[in-house]
Amino acid sequence: MAQTPHKDKLIAALNNPKCTEEDKEILSAAHQAYQNWIEQIEELQSTGHERVVELTRLLNEYKDILEVDLIIQSGSTFLIRQKGQLKLDNSVIEEFLIQLVDPRVLDGLPDFELCVGPQRAFMSLAFTPSSIQELCEKPRVEIKEKDTDFTLGKSIFYKFSSEPRFREAHTQSGTLTLAVLAAECKINLDKTMFQEAAGTAARLKQGCPMSRYYVLVEYLDMGAEDCRLTAIDNVFLIRHAKRLPFGKRNDYGYVKKHHKDHPIDSEVIWQFVCELQNFVKAIWYDPEKALERGSFI
Repeated sequence: MAQTPHKDKLIAALNNPKCTEEDKEILSAAHQAYQNWIEQIEELQSTGHERVVELTRLLNEYKDILEVDLIIQSGSTFLIRQKGQLKLDNSVIEEFLIQLVDPRVLDGLPDFELCVGPQRAFMSLAFTPSSIQELCEKPRVEIKEKDTDFTLGKSIFYKFSSEPRFREAHTQSGTLTLAVLAAECKINLDKTMFQEAAGTAARLKQGCPMSRYYVLVEYLDMGAEDCRLTAIDNVFLIRHAKRLPFGKRNDYGYVKKHHKDHPIDSEVIWQFVCELQNFVKAIWYDPEKALERGSFI
């Protein structure tokens, strides 16, 4: 079933008990704009680069309606102050990225079901028995996971037992999501957020060393840093823009102009698509070719 993280956030906001009748009218209009956005996407006949350009154009149109013409222009205290908690803005990018994992955009997608979109991704696994006696009991397995805004991966099913017959009393089983590629979607990126993303990237790569980790940012609130010094593979600045000063962030005129002057750039989105494409078609590791390559990796 297709994921709709942004639609889910809109519906959750509508059902929020703090939402006034005026807020509900705004959110209902946003839901209608969302439906129009999805319908327009479904009508696209293009493929490849042209499709990415058209998808980005529709994305800009919808975000302008939602974030500027509805939320900011309304002056709703609840929607403006709580939009970070409600995730009404960055969840749009989350749902947009799902549209890119499509045969009309990417070649070579596998024929099995991928985990795509927001997921709780695997970071590490550890066995934590409390005593030597417990080694003969059901294994105590600690799975560390992290919510990711966008994931490309697969569900992995595991079962550990302290005896070969896998009797239930001696067996621990479960499911995890292995994220071979993950991305965080940020409206604003400051230094603290960057450092947190670097830490997340490092931990995800402990669990899956060949994985890739990216950050997609609308507005930069820090100086650019060399992400090669971290486990982040790249940071994409999709609007080529810095964050508005504090006093102008909720001013309709300034925000509208900022959106107009700095729309999400389809060519930056295409760069991210190329990263996806190269990763999907790559052989991540082939030890049988070591002698041919002249190196282990």
